[in-house]
Amino acid sequence: MDKLISNEFNLRNDINYLNHAGVSPWPYRTAKAVQNFAEENMQSGSLNYTIWLGIESQLRRRTRKLLNAPSEDDIAFLKNTSEALSVVAYGLKWRNGDNIVSSNQEFPSNRIVWESLAQKGVEFREADLNNSKSPEDALFSLVDNKTRLITISSVQYSTGLQMNLGLIGEFCKSHGILFCIDAIQSLGAMRFDLQQIQADFVMADGHKWMLGPEGLAVFYSNADTRDRLHLNQYGWHMIEDAGNFDIKNWSTAKNARRFECGSPNMLGIYALNASLSLLLESEMVYVEKEILKRSEYLIEIIKTEPELELITPINNGRYAGIITFRRRGVESELLYQYLMKNRVVCASRSGGIRLSPHFYTPYEQLDQAIEWVMSYSS
Repeated sequence: MDKLISNEFNLRNDINYLNHAGVSPWPYRTAKAVQNFAEENMQSGSLNYTIWLGIESQLRRRTRKLLNAPSEDDIAFLKNTSEALSVVAYGLKWRNGDNIVSSNQEFPSNRIVWESLAQKGVEFREADLNNSKSPEDALFSLVDNKTRLITISSVQYSTGLQMNLGLIGEFCKSHGILFCIDAIQSLGAMRFDLQQIQADFVMADGHKWMLGPEGLAVFYSNADTRDRLHLNQYGWHMIEDAGNFDIKNWSTAKNARRFECGSPNMLGIYALNASLSLLLESEMVYVEKEILKRSEYLIEIIKTEPELELITPINNGRYAGIITFRRRGVESELLYQYLMKNRVVCASRSGGIRLSPHFYTPYEQLDQAIEWVMSYSS
């Protein structure tokens, strides 16, 4: 595994990269896949388009495995998480007085689209995840007989709180509520089992923990609920007989391709396919274990420093790859700017500093990052 990591990750020596919850660097094989695809386009155009379609099919299979989805027919590729959320939000038929339950820690992508439904008489309810027996109880307490959907991030982008998706899925099924997951902060970092979670919709951009490019997102829709999404975009690619350009009596594709209205992002497909091949080759059990070990390493360091205060919950099962903390008496935004100036690539979130190492991140970089944090003086 050490050889694989050294072959695949070639960051500059002067960069301490701890922002995989933001945008991840690409592995070597991903960069090479893009280079080769560009060379092929330059030299022979679309001569080998059937091979390109084979790569697209391979990516669907790999995505199905990553999600443990029932079928690759359940997988669509869209532009980003926001587009996928919009497909759900504006695909469902809402009734005046319906409500949606979510949390007060969501990234704007998983808030704005639902808030926009106020024009349809739909209420967006935000549970306070900090003031309840458990985050899940906070969600459940806002549910009533008008609740149509619960939408939640698998891991909260700012605090790093990991949700119990299986528990939420069970609740939704028993109450006849749709379940939507923004999985961008866990897919590629933590094992994901759709068949245990029982979600109706899952979406995630590829540019964070999946180590892929921006501009390509995974969108899963449950076969039993897919037909409930009214389509708002149409094109040649989303019909049942997509290769028949002369067909007049067309019908919408029965599988998730119905959400892909036009030509695929083939460059992004090549890149993400290469990235997922690395994660699956490494095996998600190993990837998750190594990410959690690094999170736990950071937690222990931070706990030993009296000046530092953890924001991320540290109970077992409540943290994943994101560790957020603050330094007492120090303005976090200034500390963030100091860290970035010294090439500690991180993020400023929840009034603190967010670190998000991946499974390949050297432990020395974690030590160095905390040393930079402690060396700052205003």
